[in-house]
Amino acid sequence: MSRAEHLWERLVRAALRWDRTGTDVYGRPVTGIAGNVPSSLANNRDIDEILRAADEIQDEDPNVARILCEHAYSLAQNLDPNSEGRGVLQFKTGLMSVIKQKLAKREAGAIDRSQDIARLQEFYKSYREKNNVVKLREEEAKLRESAAYTGNLGELERKTVKRKRVFATLKVLRSVLEQLDEDIPEELKRMMEADAAMTEDLIAYNIIPLDGPSTTNAIVTFPEVRAAISALRFTALPNLPPDFQIPATRDADMFDFLHYVFGFQKDNVSNQREHVIHLLSNEQSRLFIPEVPDPKLDKAAVERVFQKSLDNYIKWCSYLGIQPVWSSLDAVTKEKKLLFVSLYFLIWGEAANIRFLPECLCYIFHHMAREMDEILRQQVAQQANSCSSESVASFLDQVIAPLYEVVAAEAANNDNGKAPHSTWRNYDDFNEFFWSLRCFELSWPWRKNCPFFQKPKPRTKLLLKTGGTGSKRRGKTSFVEHRTFLHLYHSFHRLWIFLVMMFQGLAVIAFNNGNFNSKTLRELLSLGPTFVIMKFIESVLDIIMMYGAYSTTRRLAIARIFLRSLWFSAASGFISFLYVKALQQPNPSDSAVYRLCVIVIAIYASLQFFLSFLMRIPFCHRLTNQCDHWPVIRFLRWMRQERYYVGRDMYERNRDFIKYMIFWVVILSAKFSFAYFLQIKPLVEPTRIIVEQNNIAYSWHDFVSKNNHNALTVATLWSPVIAIYLLDIHVFYTVFSAIWGFLLGARDRLGEIRSLESVHRDFEQFPGGFMDNLHVPLPGREKNRYGNQDVETSKVDAARFSPFWNEIVRNLREEDYISNLEMELLLMPKNSSKLPLVQWPLFLLGSKIFLAKDIAADYRELQDELWERISRDDYMKYAVEECFSTIKYILLEILEGEGRMWVERIYEDIEASIKKKSIQIDFKLNKLSLVISRLTALLGLLKEAETPDSDNGAVKAVQDLYDVVRHDVLSINMRENYETWNLLSKARNEGRLFSDLKWPKDPELKLQVKRLHSLLTIKDSAANIPKNLEAQRRLQFFTNSLFMEMPPAKAVREMLSFSVFTPYYSEIVLYSLSELQKKNEDGISILFYLQKIFPDEWKNFLARIGRDESALESELFDSPNESLELRFWASYRGQTLARTVRGMMYYRKALMLQSYLERAGAGDIEAAISSGDATDTQGFEFSPEARAQADLKFTYVLTCQIYGKQKEEQKPEAADIALLMQRNEALRVAFIDEVETLKDAKVHKEFYSKLVKADVNGKDMEVYSIKLPGNPKLGEGKPENQNHAIVFTRGNAVQTIDMNQDNYFEEALKMRNLLEEFHGNHGIRPPSILGVREHVFTGSVSSLASFMSNQESSFVTLGQRVLANPLKVRMHYGHPDVFDRVFHITRGGISKASRVINISEDIYSGFNSTLRQGNITHHEYIQVGKGRDVGLNQIALFEGKVAGGNGEQVLSRDVYRLGQLFDFFRMMSFYFTTVGYYFCTMLTVLTVYFFLYGKAYLALSGVGETIAIRAQIMDNTALSAAINTQFLLQIGIFTAVPMILGFILEQGFLKALVSFLTMQFQLCSVFFTFSLGTKTHYFGRTILHGGARYQATGRGFVVRHIKFTENYRLYSRSHFVKGLEVVLLLVVYLAYGYNEGGALSYILLSISSWFMALSWLFAPYLFNPSGFEWQKTVEDFRDWTNWLLYRGGIGVKGEESWEAWWDEELVHIRNLRGRVMETILSLRFFIFQYGIVYKLNVQGSDTSLTVYGLSWVVLAVLIVLFKVFTFSQKVSVNFQLLLRFIQGLSFLMALAGLAIAVVFTDLSVPDIFACILAFVPTGWGILSIASAWKPLMKRIGLWKSIRSIARLYDAGMGMIIFIPIALFSWFPFVSTFQTRLMFNQAFSRGLEISLILAGNNPNTGI
Repeated sequence: MSRAEHLWERLVRAALRWDRTGTDVYGRPVTGIAGNVPSSLANNRDIDEILRAADEIQDEDPNVARILCEHAYSLAQNLDPNSEGRGVLQFKTGLMSVIKQKLAKREAGAIDRSQDIARLQEFYKSYREKNNVVKLREEEAKLRESAAYTGNLGELERKTVKRKRVFATLKVLRSVLEQLDEDIPEELKRMMEADAAMTEDLIAYNIIPLDGPSTTNAIVTFPEVRAAISALRFTALPNLPPDFQIPATRDADMFDFLHYVFGFQKDNVSNQREHVIHLLSNEQSRLFIPEVPDPKLDKAAVERVFQKSLDNYIKWCSYLGIQPVWSSLDAVTKEKKLLFVSLYFLIWGEAANIRFLPECLCYIFHHMAREMDEILRQQVAQQANSCSSESVASFLDQVIAPLYEVVAAEAANNDNGKAPHSTWRNYDDFNEFFWSLRCFELSWPWRKNCPFFQKPKPRTKLLLKTGGTGSKRRGKTSFVEHRTFLHLYHSFHRLWIFLVMMFQGLAVIAFNNGNFNSKTLRELLSLGPTFVIMKFIESVLDIIMMYGAYSTTRRLAIARIFLRSLWFSAASGFISFLYVKALQQPNPSDSAVYRLCVIVIAIYASLQFFLSFLMRIPFCHRLTNQCDHWPVIRFLRWMRQERYYVGRDMYERNRDFIKYMIFWVVILSAKFSFAYFLQIKPLVEPTRIIVEQNNIAYSWHDFVSKNNHNALTVATLWSPVIAIYLLDIHVFYTVFSAIWGFLLGARDRLGEIRSLESVHRDFEQFPGGFMDNLHVPLPGREKNRYGNQDVETSKVDAARFSPFWNEIVRNLREEDYISNLEMELLLMPKNSSKLPLVQWPLFLLGSKIFLAKDIAADYRELQDELWERISRDDYMKYAVEECFSTIKYILLEILEGEGRMWVERIYEDIEASIKKKSIQIDFKLNKLSLVISRLTALLGLLKEAETPDSDNGAVKAVQDLYDVVRHDVLSINMRENYETWNLLSKARNEGRLFSDLKWPKDPELKLQVKRLHSLLTIKDSAANIPKNLEAQRRLQFFTNSLFMEMPPAKAVREMLSFSVFTPYYSEIVLYSLSELQKKNEDGISILFYLQKIFPDEWKNFLARIGRDESALESELFDSPNESLELRFWASYRGQTLARTVRGMMYYRKALMLQSYLERAGAGDIEAAISSGDATDTQGFEFSPEARAQADLKFTYVLTCQIYGKQKEEQKPEAADIALLMQRNEALRVAFIDEVETLKDAKVHKEFYSKLVKADVNGKDMEVYSIKLPGNPKLGEGKPENQNHAIVFTRGNAVQTIDMNQDNYFEEALKMRNLLEEFHGNHGIRPPSILGVREHVFTGSVSSLASFMSNQESSFVTLGQRVLANPLKVRMHYGHPDVFDRVFHITRGGISKASRVINISEDIYSGFNSTLRQGNITHHEYIQVGKGRDVGLNQIALFEGKVAGGNGEQVLSRDVYRLGQLFDFFRMMSFYFTTVGYYFCTMLTVLTVYFFLYGKAYLALSGVGETIAIRAQIMDNTALSAAINTQFLLQIGIFTAVPMILGFILEQGFLKALVSFLTMQFQLCSVFFTFSLGTKTHYFGRTILHGGARYQATGRGFVVRHIKFTENYRLYSRSHFVKGLEVVLLLVVYLAYGYNEGGALSYILLSISSWFMALSWLFAPYLFNPSGFEWQKTVEDFRDWTNWLLYRGGIGVKGEESWEAWWDEELVHIRNLRGRVMETILSLRFFIFQYGIVYKLNVQGSDTSLTVYGLSWVVLAVLIVLFKVFTFSQKVSVNFQLLLRFIQGLSFLMALAGLAIAVVFTDLSVPDIFACILAFVPTGWGILSIASAWKPLMKRIGLWKSIRSIARLYDAGMGMIIFIPIALFSWFPFVSTFQTRLMFNQAFSRGLEISLILAGNNPNTGI
C-alpha cells in the first residue's frame, strides 16, 4: 500500500509540476507543486509563494509543509468555492491529494490542528537559528566589498542566493502566521519585524525598488534617482482619505493622488511611477549630478521631460485652435508640470489598444487635466466624475472600455481581414475623428449615444459577400482604402502627369524630326490640355476615392473636393476647346484664337508653377507660412492641398533640398536622353510606314484593324517601349544611387580595414581611435597628444583600450569563434607596468624576435642600417624594444646586490655602444641565440610556482646566462669598468653572485615573465590569427569603425537611456536535444549539419567544455550541464530567441564595463594607469554600482504574447524562456494572461498584460499585472503584441529587435555614441529614428542564403545610406532601428496594427514618423546581426509577404499623404523606393507579355509578315532597347549594381569580382528572375483581390528535401501557369511568326523570355536539396499522384488533397469586382484559338467567322468526350457494362472521325498539334472564368465538371515540369553538381560522407 501511495504522489506531482530543465538556476532540482497555480485564481501570487516555501521545507519539517499546503488550499477555496475557473478543479484536486499523502505518511496518532500555529512559530524560530540569518547579510556585505578585488565571485553569488532563499521562506512563514494568528508573541513579532526589514529586496520590482528600498541595489543611492523620487512628493496636494493605503516604506506622492482621484490600476500606477522617475533621473543626469545630501531635481530636467511628453498634445491644441489646460506655460510650476506628465503617462499606460489613437489620448488628457485642476482646488481629494460609477472609480471601465468596445466591434466586422477596408473603421479612422473640433461632440464624461460610439451590427457571411448594405454603421473618416490600382495614380499623380507630358513632348519633337519650328511649338502646346485633363482625372478620383466617408468627413474637405473637380472640369474643357479651335483655323499661328490659347496656357502654367514654387520649394515655406493669415493665400493653399493634422511643414533645409534635387536632375536627364534617342526616335519612321500601309491581307477575320491606320500593329510596336519608358527611371535610380552610395561610403571611410592584414598593420592606431571616439574624453589628454609626451600618451591610450579589447577577445572565445591559443595571442597587456613603452598583443609580435635575431646575426654593415632594416617592420621593432626593456625589468626585480650590479653594468655598456654606434663590434650578435636559449630556460622556471628545486634551477639558469654573456657575447674593453667586473668575477667564482634570487610574486611581474617567455618561444607567424572568418569580419568592422565619424561618447551616467524590445510568438527559443539529433530522410541531423558548416567552432566548443575532439556525442548528451551547453551552442548558430537574447544582453555587459572603468577617469590619468585601477576589470559584472548604472540606462523586454498559455500547456518554449530569464537577471518578459472569472454565474475571460522576471528560486516573479479592457489582438498580431508591452519599456530610446537578430559585444560599446545622434545636426528637425546597419549572418548556409544575404546587405547598407542622405526618405523597414521612444509612444507607437492594411506593420512607423515631422537617419559605424530566410520556399513566402504588404501600402492613407505632401523630387524618391519598386517590377514582367502578345498578334493575323516584307522595320533599335533593358532587369543585373559596388567598397575590387562571378556560377540570375515572378504575383494579386497575410517562414536550416507536391502547391499559380503561358506564346511566335533573320533572329529576340519561363518552371527544383536524386524523384512522383487523386472534404487540408488546395487557391476572389477583373484578364487566352484556327491547312484561305465557330463545335465535342471518359464511378455503379461500351464506342468513333478528316480533307497531322495548341489555352481561359464565378457554376450544376477539367490541367502541367526532372535524375553527376551548387564545400563533403556511412540506414534513400 505504501508503494502505491508513493507512486500516486509521484503521479500527482508530475501532473502538477512544471519541469523546466531538471534544475533551476541555482542548481536545485525542481520538484513539487509550486508554479502551477491557475491564473484564474486572482490571488495566485500568494498561493504560489506558499507552495514554493512548502516544497523548500518539505524535508526539514513535513508537518509545517502540510500546514502551508492546507493554508494554500483554503485560500484557493475562498477565491473560487465552486471551482468554476479554468484549471481550478484539477489544481485543488491535485493539492488535496498531496495533502492526503502527507497525512498518510505521518506517525501514528491523530493530528492536533490546534497546535499548528505553535508549530509554525517554533519552526520560524528554529529555521531562523539554523540558517543564522543575523550573519547572512553581514557575510554577504563583506564579500560584496571584497569579491571584486579578491576574485571570490562564486562565493558571493552563493551567499546572495542562500540569503534570498532563506528570507523568501521566512517572508512566507511570517505572512501565513499573520493570517492565521492575530496574537503573535511580542518577542516573535519584533523578530519578524527585524527580518521584514531585511527582506525588502524580495519585494517585486522592475528596475528601481520604490515600494521596498533595497540595500543591495545601488540604484536607489544615486543622487539623480533620489532627486526624482523627492520631486514627486508634492505636499500641496489635497488630503487623501485615511483608508487609502500607502506602503510604509515610502511617502505619498503625486501618483497616489492620481490613483485615488481617477481610479487607475495599482500596477499601472507602480509601473508609471517608476517610468517617470526613470525619465526624470536620466534627464537630470545629463544636466549634472546633484552631489548634495538632499538632492533636488533641476527645473530644466522637468521642463525637458514635460515638453517632450506633451509636445503632441500642445500641437493638437494649436491645430484645433483650442486653449491647452494651462493658460500660460510660463506660469505653470515645476510640480504642476510633473502632475501633467504623470497624468498623461497614467492614461497612456492603461489605454491598451487606444494607444494607437494618440489624438484620442490628447482629448482624454485634455478633459482629465481640467478635472484634476478642479479637484486640486479642494482641501480633500475627491474621485473624478468621469471615472466614477457607484462610488467606485475605475479609469479602465469608464473611459477606456467604451472606446475599446466600439473599436473591437468594428475590428470584429472585418471578417478576419477578408472584408473590404471600405466597410469598417480601422484605428486610423477612429484617431482621425479627433483631428477636428467635431470630436468635442463626445463631451466629457463620454456621451455614449453619440454616433461615434455606434457599434456596427455583426455581419453574416451573406452580408459580407453582398457588401452588407443592411447593417447600420459609422462611415470612414477622411480616407477610404478602396482596392484598386488607381491609387497609384491618385497618390502620385504629379509623377504620372510629368512622365506623360514628357513622353508627349519628346514624341512631338521626334515626329517633327527634332526641328523646333512653329509647327513643333504648336503641337507642344497640346501639353496644356493634357495637363488639365490629367488634373481633372485626379479630381474625379478624389470624388470616387472618398466614397464611403462623405457622411463623416469634414464638410470643408468635401467642399474642397467638389470645388477642385468643378475647377478642373471647367479648365480642361475651356483649354481643350481653345486648343482645338486654334488648330481648326486656316492659318493657326496668326489667328486670334491661337494667341488667346497661348496666353491662357501661359498664364495657367505660370500660376501653377508659382503655386508649386510657393507650396513645394523649401526656400518659400517660411514665406507662405507667414502669409497664411491672408485669406487669398490660405484659400489657394487649401485648394491645392488638404490640410491634415499630420504632414504639415514636411520640408527640408535648403542644402538638403538642393542635394536631392541635383540627384534627380541627373537621373531624369539620363532617363529622358535614353528615352528620346533609343526609344522614341527610332520608332518614328516605322510608325509612319505602318500607318501608311494599305491593303494588308489578314489571315483571320479582322474586326478592328482595317481603315484605322493599323492601330493594333502600332500598339504592339509601342507597348513594350512605353512599359520600359515607365520603369526605366527605376533602372537609372538604381545605378545612380549605387554610385552615390559608393562615394558616400568611401567618404565615411567604410572598408578601409577590409582584411586581417589591415588589422595587423594598423593595430597601433586602434587605441588612439578608440580614445577619440568610444572613450569618454579625458582631461589633459589633448594636451598630451600635442605635447612632447607621445610615448606616455600612447601608453595611456593603450592602457585604456586594453580592457575593452581583451573583453572583446574573451567574448569571441566564449562564443567559440577563437581557440584558447588564439585568445592568448590576441589578448593585450594592461600596459600599467613601469616599462617605458607600449606592449602590443602577441599575435602582432609572434616570431618577430627570431626574425630580428637572424637579421642581426647575418648583418655585417653599420648599426644604423641594421636598425633601419629591423624598423621596416614596426612590430619587429616593438618586439625588440620590449624584450630589451622587459629583460632588464625582470632581472632587476629578481636580482639583488652584485646580480643587480651586473644587469645595470651590461645595460649601461649596451646603451654606450648604441650611442657610439658600435653595437656590432662590442657584442657578438651571432651569439644571440645562446642568450635567447638561456633566457627561455630561466623564464620557463620563473613562470611556474616556486619550489626548492625550481629555486636552485633558476639560480643555475641565471649563472648560465651570465657565463654566456660574459664569455660568448661581450667584446667590449672591460678595463674601463675594471672594479665592477672584478667584483662580479669574484662573486661568481665564490658562488654567491645570484644566490639571493627573489622569486616573482607580484602579479604584474608574473605576467611580464609569462609574456616574455612567450615572445621568446613563439616561432610561428600569427599573421592569420584569428582564423575564423566571422571573428575576422567582426574585428575588421569594429576596428574600421574606430576611425569613422561619430558623436563623442558621454559618460555612462550622462548617456541617454534606452530599451531593447523584441516581439516573440512561438518561434524556436532553444533547440532541444531531440531536435538536434533528429535526422532527415538523408540521415542528416541539425547537429551534424552545424558540425560540418562550423568545424572550427565545434572544436573550440569541445575545448571550452573540457572535452577532447574525439569525444562522442552521446557523452555530451549524458551530462546535463554539457548537454545544455550543447543546446546553447547550436542555438547560437541558428535564428533562435536565445541568440537574440545573448546578443542584446551584451548592451548591459558593455555598460557595466564602461561604467566600472570610468571611476578613475576624473583623476590623474598616469597615476590611475600605473596603479592599475583604470584597467582592472576583474569582477566588473559583480560591481553593485556598475550593475545599477547599467540597469538605469538599459532595459530589455521580451514581449512573448502567448507565454502564459505556453506555461499552462507546459510547452518547451515556456521552459526555455524561463531558462533565459534565469541566466539573464535583467531580462524581462511581458505577456498576455487570460484569466477566467465568474460574473453573474457565467465564466468570463479577462485579459492582463503582465511583466515577469526570474525570482530567487528560478521561478517567474510577477512584477506588474495590468488589466486590459478585452482581448488585445484586434488587428495584426505583431504590432498588437508590441503595443501591450511597450508600457514596460523605459528610457529615451527604444531599439526594435526581431527575434532572428544578433548583437556583438564590440558593437554594444558604441551604443552610447549612437544615442547621441538624437542631439546631432541632421536637418531642421532632430532625428526621431536612427537607422542602424545590419549584417546578414545566414549567408554561409547555402547559395540561396548567400544571394539573399548579399541582396539584403546591399539594401541595408548602400541602399539605406542613399535613402537617408541625400534623398531624406528613409523609413523603418523592420530593422534594428533606434526610436526616439517618447516621441513615438505619444504619437501612436512604433508600428500600426489595423488588420491587413498594416500587414507590413514596421514601415508604417517610418511613414508615421515622417508625417509627424520626424527625421529618420542612417548610421553605419555600428551594426547588428540579422538572420534571413535560407531556402527558396522560405524566401518566396517572405517576398510574397513583403510584396503583398506593399500592395496594401498602395491603398493606404499614409502613402497617399506622403505622395501628396512631399515636394516633387522627394516624392519621386519615396515612390521608387517603396511601392514604385514593386510596380516597376511588375511592369518588367508585363513588358514580356506586351512584347510576346504583340508578336503573337502580328504572327497570327499575318500583319507582321506583310509589313516586314514591304518595309524591313521590325528589328528596330527601340524594340531591341526595350527587350534588352527588360532582360537586364529580369536577371537582376541592375539589382546587382549596388551589390557589386558594395562588395568593392567593403571587400576590395578582386574579392568583389570573385564574389560576383561565384554568384553567377551558382545561377543567381535564375534566382533573381524567379524572385521577379514572386513579387509580381503577390503585389498584383493583393491590389486586385487582397489576401495579403503574415507568412511564417520557419527560419530553420534547409537540410530537407522539398517534395514535388509542396513546390507545385506553392508555385503553381504564381510561376508555373505564367511560365507555361510564356512558353505557349514563344511556341506560337516560333510556329507562325516571320523572322527574316531565321533562327538567330528568333533566338536573339526570345532568349530573355525563354530564360524567364524556364526559370519560373524549374528554379524550385534546381534549388531543392537532393532535387535530382532518382530515389527522391520516384518518391515525389508517388506522393504527387496520391495528392492529385485524393478527394477533398470537410477538414481535409490543401497539403493532403488537390481538391482542398484548389478551393484554397480560389478564396481570394470574393466579390463582384474581383470576378469581373479575373474574367477580363482571362479573355487573353482566347486569342490563341482565334488566330490558330485560321492557320490550319484544312480551312484554306477562308477567313469567315464560320471557321472560328466550327472550332468551338470541335472543342465542345472534345469536352463531351472528356465527360464520357471521366463519368463518376459512384453514379455509374449500376450500369458499368453500358458505360464501358459507350466509352469504347466513343473512342473508336473519335479515332475514325479523325482518320476520315485526315484522308478526305486538307486536315494534316501538324493541324492536329496546332489544334491542341489552340484548345489548351482556350480551355484554361474557360476554366479561369468559371473559377471566378464559382457560386454561379455551383448553382447551375457545372462545378464538378469544372473541377474535373481543372484536375486534368494541373496533372498535365505537373507532368510537363516533372518529366525533365526525371530525365536529369537518371544521371548521378547532375545531383552531385546540384549539391555543390547549393551548399558550401564543407557541407557537400559532409553530406557525401554521411550517405556512405549510413549504409543500410532505412531513412536514407540511396
